[in-house]
Amino acid sequence: MTQIQGIAASSGIAIAKAYQLVTPDLTFEKKTIDNPNEEINRLDQALEKSKAELEKIKEHAKREIGDEHAEIFSAHLLVLSDPELIKPIKEKITTDNEMAEGALKETADMFIDMFKNMDNEYMRERAADIQDVTKRVMAHLLNVTFPDPALIDEEVIVIAHDLTPSDTAQLNREFVKGFATDIGGRTSHSAIMARSLEIPAVVGTKDSTQSIKQNDIVIVDGMNGVVLINPSEDEINSYREKQAEHEAQKAVWAQMKDEASVTSDGKQVELAANIGTPEDVESVLNNGGEGIGLYRTEFLYMGKSELPTEDEQYDAYKSVLEKMGDKPVVVRTLDIGGDKELSYLDLPKEMNPFLGFRAIRFCLENESIFRTQLRALLRASVYGNLKIMFPMIATLEEFRQAKEILLDEKNNLSNEGVAVSDQIEVGIMVEIPSTAVTAKQFAKEVDFFSIGTNDLIQYTMAADRMNEQVSYLYQPYHPAILNLVHNVIEAAHGEGKWVGMCGEMAGDPIAIPILLGLGLDEFSMSATSILQARTQLRQLSKEDMQSHKETLLSMGTADEVVAFVKEIT
Repeated sequence: MTQIQGIAASSGIAIAKAYQLVTPDLTFEKKTIDNPNEEINRLDQALEKSKAELEKIKEHAKREIGDEHAEIFSAHLLVLSDPELIKPIKEKITTDNEMAEGALKETADMFIDMFKNMDNEYMRERAADIQDVTKRVMAHLLNVTFPDPALIDEEVIVIAHDLTPSDTAQLNREFVKGFATDIGGRTSHSAIMARSLEIPAVVGTKDSTQSIKQNDIVIVDGMNGVVLINPSEDEINSYREKQAEHEAQKAVWAQMKDEASVTSDGKQVELAANIGTPEDVESVLNNGGEGIGLYRTEFLYMGKSELPTEDEQYDAYKSVLEKMGDKPVVVRTLDIGGDKELSYLDLPKEMNPFLGFRAIRFCLENESIFRTQLRALLRASVYGNLKIMFPMIATLEEFRQAKEILLDEKNNLSNEGVAVSDQIEVGIMVEIPSTAVTAKQFAKEVDFFSIGTNDLIQYTMAADRMNEQVSYLYQPYHPAILNLVHNVIEAAHGEGKWVGMCGEMAGDPIAIPILLGLGLDEFSMSATSILQARTQLRQLSKEDMQSHKETLLSMGTADEVVAFVKEIT
């Protein structure tokens, strides 16, 4: 048995076979061939296998993430049937005595280069389709496994270098029991998605893809950040007992579903959830969520071959608002960039994308994309309690410009005779230190703040939250972070405005007593954390926590803060 230490990302314990979600080696030795018909037969078989897989993936995508997201696989199927691509490959085999692998690569590379250099954006997007599809065909020619999370049909633990949002969107919740990745931290997107999917995960293991082989028996301990490879029967039985204890604890928390989020001294706060898709609302309601504190709308734009239309977005927003009834729904406008790319947008390659052209910066430069989203939101606003939030705001000028565009679209819709709610609050995410420091100025103009601690911590500590090498600097309880959070809350309350927190810190059992004492109004977290947080809050006195505020803010290190919180709770 081998044990790997990583970062606990999503609680729970999973025991299953390993599924290596790693791009296989597609290199080959070039050879001339004697039997072209045999090579063409090999190519046809590889094409048919690829088509069958893509049909399955398309059907899975339809069920899991909707028809519009599945259309990208329709485009891939068209590529596989395109005579303009297939005919030249077969001609190379017959006229040049090329092996199928060589003919495929040369022809695909020619088309990819040709499309990449075209002026038409739609045609440039086809280069990525050809690249994706031909990799799959090549894997079949070389008889190596091409990983497909959507095709998993038995209980497994996914092992990957990292998991992109599009990877996680394809995971079959019925069969994927957990995952482990080489890179990432507790607030990386793979970790956040694991909590959304309610599966155990360990990230930042450094070398799980090297240490774990396909079909190894693996235990993922998402509470202690440990991965065990090929454990003994005794170890498996011991972890099955821990698994049962965890499930029993979850059953106790489930009894809090319909209870109010009230402290022991009768003070009420709001416990909301972070979501990525309309399908996530069911989990929010099942876990007793009192609202949605963060709807990450970028997932509407991912896994597609083109931008979502206004009507597609309107349908998604309307669905969420209707399901939530009169409960608040805070929608974050498009936040792409950083580690969230869209293949169909020609975004510039940046040395440091997390500090670059992303979120509101992208939207203000691409106003037509921004306006389409705002129109869809405004049209949907009459179906529920909508609040709109702009991400990555660094200056008042950015907020004013974004709000002006929003009000302009609201006026346009009114002139068109389209109903729009008059009760929409407009706020910002506080995730940049400059905004937290100048919160007093912002508080005069916004309707609310939502503190995005995932980015606020990494920017304040100058420590990339995706980099496990500096994960020790990702310190939610550091006094610098606590003082920034306190400053934002004081500024908002001074203007009669409310403050939420939509970073992962909001659901952290150590942070909850601190945030309660600092006066946070809304805690928004992964839906699966709500019941545990509610149970904890009912055992805390807000007045007691507030009495320790100055002591906590004056401490020197995160460790001192943690020790003190454990002492007083």
